[in-house]
Amino acid sequence: MGIRYYHAEPLANSLKSMIPLFEKGLEFESVYVNLHKFEQHEPWFLAINPEGQVPVLDHDGAIVTHTTVINEYLEDAFPERPPLRPNTPIGNARMRYWNKYVDEHVMNFVSMHGWHRLVGIIARKIESGEFEKMLERIPLHEQREKWRTARSGFSEADLANATRKIEVAVDKVEAQLGESEWLAGDLFTLADINFYSHCGMMVERMFPEMEIATRCPRLVEWRDRVTARPAVQEALDMPDHTEPGLRTWSGHAR
Repeated sequence: MGIRYYHAEPLANSLKSMIPLFEKGLEFESVYVNLHKFEQHEPWFLAINPEGQVPVLDHDGAIVTHTTVINEYLEDAFPERPPLRPNTPIGNARMRYWNKYVDEHVMNFVSMHGWHRLVGIIARKIESGEFEKMLERIPLHEQREKWRTARSGFSEADLANATRKIEVAVDKVEAQLGESEWLAGDLFTLADINFYSHCGMMVERMFPEMEIATRCPRLVEWRDRVTARPAVQEALDMPDHTEPGLRTWSGHAR
């Protein structure tokens, strides 16, 4: 049966677990889930992941969800492939520290701005009655509330706090890259993939006022090194069905 990967556009979470598949040279069946048509809430997909979220890894019938878990699973399942984990106690600890930091202090705040600018436009195009029906199909309470908030607009206070968290994150990564070639040390790891997928690709387009090129030159150089990797290019070249007019805010305007 092999590997089947259910995903959306090559950005954020879908990109985060797509890059390791290419980095490790693993053959997989790509199954595109159209979030713009809410296919993640269709019965066929909920039968695979009852939480109604992508991406999902199906390895010989074993279902794995949540990107940080998927990526560690791939390391455990295919240790003979090029490693994306240092595989030393301190190296793994450093990598997991950065993964935890991105998961808890970066991802949701970048996502808030993306939802405010992209998903809000989509949500407001849906008629009220249809919007409520769509909400009823969303399994997770938090996701239903996020859609409601996107439709009405996130508060200025919440957006300002999210921006502050992102500023702290880019400065933190800039400082780390002054000490090591990659986030967890001398090896390109899942930590680099995590930050790159959620922040490295889109922060300059979303926040031009941060003047990232001047503020964080090491971060920009690191981002370019990651982007130049052949496996990352393969992942970025996966199909993108985002409406052209919305791609500026999606982080995948290539």
